[in-house]
Amino acid sequence: MSRVKEFDVGEACEGALTLFRRQGYEATSVSDLVTHLGVAKASLYATFGTKHDLYVTALKRYSEQADARVMSQLSEPGSGVAAVRRLFESYVAEILGDEARMGCFVVNAAIELLPHDPDVARLVERSWDTLEVALTMALERARAQGELPGGSDPATLARFLLTVLQGLRVLGKGTDAASRVHAAVSQAIRLIQE
Repeated sequence: MSRVKEFDVGEACEGALTLFRRQGYEATSVSDLVTHLGVAKASLYATFGTKHDLYVTALKRYSEQADARVMSQLSEPGSGVAAVRRLFESYVAEILGDEARMGCFVVNAAIELLPHDPDVARLVERSWDTLEVALTMALERARAQGELPGGSDPATLARFLLTVLQGLRVLGKGTDAASRVHAAVSQAIRLIQE
């Protein structure tokens, strides 16, 4: 007969996610996780495996939630350009509202662990692919609606916007985030509205 878990697995995963976002993978020890989560070390290992396994589980959870939110935002009916503008506005609000400067977990993982960690690389690339595809679809809709010139290449523009969005996440960790983020967003939006 298996023992009943003494903690909520979802809550533990969310707690680990927060700690990894705040401190990074390397700076977070198993002892830190045990203390932060209030879970016995043996239970943590029995449930999640190694620290790396828990990190990958938390990153997968985070990216799935973030990717679903982005897909939903960019696939809303109406103007494709307006959908992209709203996505940028939501990024700005999230970045500037992050007083602890924890940043985006996907970007943090990319900066800290790529290209040497294949499990993390797979999740990061999948998340970036999802964002790029969602942007491409919104921009194709914008072109069909006459919001972009007929000769525009939605896939290339989406890749550029993906790069800007991820760069915004990195800039958000700095001390002068607001002015840099606002300037970059303003230029990116201007580019798709011309």
